[in-house]
Amino acid sequence: MSKEKYFDVIRQPVITEKATLASESNQVVFKVAMDASKPLIKEAVEALFDVKVKAVNTLVRKGKVKRFRGIRGKQNDVKQAIVTLEDGHAIDVSTGL
Repeated sequence: MSKEKYFDVIRQPVITEKATLASESNQVVFKVAMDASKPLIKEAVEALFDVKVKAVNTLVRKGKVKRFRGIRGKQNDVKQAIVTLEDGHAIDVSTGL
């Protein structure tokens, strides 16, 4: 697969307090495409960041209904992947590729 296809799978890193705590146990959190499977996510992370992946866990956060100035709107669903890396490997998400 080409690098462009991998960038379609891995959308962006998630930088939150919870994701930062997960990085202490050698895990990285990414927003991924809704149709991405675990083997495809593993392949993309290994190819883009040159690391060895131990496991991939995924979750889908359902979109919330929010109101802004009385107008009702709905946020989109978001799929996240929690990628556990092998010992000795690391990804610095604060810098670009």
